[in-house]
Amino acid sequence: MDTQSEDQTDAIAVLVKRLARPHPSGGTMIDRPVILAEGARSAAILAWIAEHGGAPDSTPPIPQSKGVHNLGPATGGRQAAQTRRYILPAHAFN
Repeated sequence: MDTQSEDQTDAIAVLVKRLARPHPSGGTMIDRPVILAEGARSAAILAWIAEHGGAPDSTPPIPQSKGVHNLGPATGGRQAAQTRRYILPAHAFN
């Protein structure tokens, strides 16, 4: 890897570390909307996550209650299939 590529990878690592938060597994997690908010850098962030053992969160979303103020149809199907966050192992930043 050349110096420019290493510098870019290091910059993405710093960015991911800043955007991520602790996960109960001992690793870190980063929400998909936070990644997408980075605009043009989001593809590089997703690639970095994949290269460092990160994976989409597999826990299902918590169903919305059907209270008085939530009488509309459930949004289950399309949104539930979309990745909400990525989980990085504890050793991702070593």
